[in-house]
Amino acid sequence: MRTLIFLFFFILFSLQASATYLLIPMDDAQKNHLKAYGIAYWVLENNVEIEWLLNYRGGSFLVKHIKTLEEELIIRGVSFEVIADVKAGAILQEIADPEVNMDVVKLEKAPKIAVYSPKNKQPWDDAVTLVLTYAEIPYDVVYDEEIILGKLPLYDWLHLHHEDFTGQYGKFYANYKNAPWYNEQVRYNEENATRLGFTKVSQLKLAVAKNIKEYTLGGGFLFAMCSGTDALDIALAAEGLDICEAMYDGDGSTPNYNSKLDYSKTFAFTNFTLKTNPYEYEFSTIDATVPVHVNTPQNLDNFTLFDFSAKWDIVPTMLCQNHKQLIKGFYGQTTSFNKQYIKKDVLIMGENKALNIARYIHGTMGKGTWTFYSGHDPEDYQHKVGDPPTDLNLHPNSAGYRLILNNILFPAAKKKKQKT
Repeated sequence: MRTLIFLFFFILFSLQASATYLLIPMDDAQKNHLKAYGIAYWVLENNVEIEWLLNYRGGSFLVKHIKTLEEELIIRGVSFEVIADVKAGAILQEIADPEVNMDVVKLEKAPKIAVYSPKNKQPWDDAVTLVLTYAEIPYDVVYDEEIILGKLPLYDWLHLHHEDFTGQYGKFYANYKNAPWYNEQVRYNEENATRLGFTKVSQLKLAVAKNIKEYTLGGGFLFAMCSGTDALDIALAAEGLDICEAMYDGDGSTPNYNSKLDYSKTFAFTNFTLKTNPYEYEFSTIDATVPVHVNTPQNLDNFTLFDFSAKWDIVPTMLCQNHKQLIKGFYGQTTSFNKQYIKKDVLIMGENKALNIARYIHGTMGKGTWTFYSGHDPEDYQHKVGDPPTDLNLHPNSAGYRLILNNILFPAAKKKKQKT
């Protein structure tokens, strides 16, 4: 009899639990958008499915009510609503209406995340590691050795720290050649190259860039910001050429190297020209920092996200989920992408039409995908070398940082057959 009573109450409790859902709104009602992504990741880590409601209240999340999850939401300061299954069903029915620009994507598995970043201290921070730490999403740091040793396939998602894959140390020579951090960077990279069997840093970085490309071709999810975007493509296009002057690698460059670039090897950019002055703090014509952004007032230096069809263009819709469509601009070594150098098959997801520049672009390569996001820190308009890192406690609702976290959840989405 006691066993039967226990079973009765267990079944009753289970029915009650299944009759309620937790809705995590991502519109202006949300107190902490960034930590909400961490909650979604936490749910996936605990092997529970969560639904991403594309374009519903800013890209909200829906999950069956679990007491421990409710407690975690409270601890992390994330807004939520407890709703009955009838209400949840009504929301899903509303989203399913073919006349509305919404859809539902099931998130199934927490992606394993790697951040490509040097192990020595850099005089700048990285927006991705800042927001991952703030959102409480775990990640591993990998660098040249792990990539050369073929460890990238262990990860679902790879972010490129603000790396210079060309071997020119960010072209910081003119301004920082006597700075201790710069000389430590040179020493560190040269020792790294020698230890891994390369005679030059540029040769090591090219090998790393090619491995990253192979990782993406094989089905990896690649995300890069700032100079990690164009520097990657420049290194790939310049394979077999020496584009580094003597202060970077001890010898001269290949004559007329701009006429010998192979744009067929790149991810996103084509027909660009490299800056040949080794003292100029710029890699190529891809970046629009000068003259576009230096001559644009800050209040006009922003960009707009495209409004994609959720039911037809599912991937870009996921990547653009936000509570704001107009995103504040921000500087970087690569502040934005001149549209004329973007390949025709690349999807532009965020742009400033008036300035004719793109800020947020996406594409496929083989079985994988890549997303490039220009600029350094979405909440620090003109971040400079040596500036303190942004305190995200002051920016829990950052629309610019949300774009990074959309990419984090993207690999967790259940593969959905694209409509044709």
